[in-house]
Amino acid sequence: MSVWAALSGGFAGTLVLTTALRAAAELKLTRIDIPFLLGSAFTADRTRAKALGYLLHFAAGQVFAFGYYALFLALGHSGWLLGAMFGMGHGMFAGTALVNILLPVIHPRMGTPLTSAPDTALLEPPGFLMLNYGLATPIVSLTAHIAYGALVGGFTALAR
Repeated sequence: MSVWAALSGGFAGTLVLTTALRAAAELKLTRIDIPFLLGSAFTADRTRAKALGYLLHFAAGQVFAFGYYALFLALGHSGWLLGAMFGMGHGMFAGTALVNILLPVIHPRMGTPLTSAPDTALLEPPGFLMLNYGLATPIVSLTAHIAYGALVGGFTALAR
């Protein structure tokens, strides 16, 4: 197994995941914008937040690809299906603990159930399964994460 193949799969997977989420937003299936959520943690400027967010999202895609690679090495096996299963776990974690518990606690511009609207201009917290951003958001996000994992696993398997 090649770490370079996993990282290439991570880049392709992040491209697919990001494009799928953007397309779903344009089709009004969801309001989630992960790059914006990431970037707005560092700047209040919306344009800079988007640009920085895309860089951070692609960097995170590489970090996760490396993590998938480490799991593939530990298991001694990689493939599209195993990667898709990892992607499902990744997507479930992202849609529950990450955005529902961790992100509102550390994001300086995101509201919480304890924040009143007049306090300051805040981003709406995604909520459980990111349902605050639309009913289709969990399905769109989970499908995109499964595709990400399948690509990382597939690229890694092809490099054997």
